[in-house]
Amino acid sequence: MSIKIHELAPAEGSRKKRKRVGRGPGSGHGKTSCRGHKGQKARSGGGTPPGFEGGQMPLQRRIPKRGFTNIFKKSYNIINIRDLNCFEPGSNLDKNSLISAGLVKRKRDDIKLLGDGSISHAVTIKVSKASRIAREKIEGAGGKVEVI
Repeated sequence: MSIKIHELAPAEGSRKKRKRVGRGPGSGHGKTSCRGHKGQKARSGGGTPPGFEGGQMPLQRRIPKRGFTNIFKKSYNIINIRDLNCFEPGSNLDKNSLISAGLVKRKRDDIKLLGDGSISHAVTIKVSKASRIAREKIEGAGGKVEVI
C-alpha cells in the first residue's frame, strides 16, 4: 500500500480549532471573553510577570551575584592573515573595504590583525592593532601595516 500526497492528513483529533473569544453572546464566548468577572486576570495586561513567585523572594534575587561587566571593555573584529588572500596584490585595505568583503561584521568595533595563515602577495592594510607575527608576515611579503 502506498501513500498518495493528496491523501495525507493529520491524525484524527490531533488538530483543534482555536477558541475565538469576544464574538457575541451566540458564540458562548462573548461579553467577558472567558475571563470571568473582575480580578487581576480579567484586566487587560493582567497576570503576573515572568519569574513572579507569589510574593516570595524570587530566585533571581535570592541567588548570590558574582563579578561585574566592564562597560569600558574594548572589543575587536579579528582578521587573520589568511583572510587577506582574497584581495588583489598591492591593494590598499581599510575598514570600509574589509566590511564590503564581508570580513568585518560589527562596524563600530576596531579591527585587530592576527598572524594565522600566510599571504603570498603585498597589501597595505590600516588596522587598530596588529600582532608582531602578523606585521612580520605582511612586511615579509612586501606589504605594509599601518596602525591607526
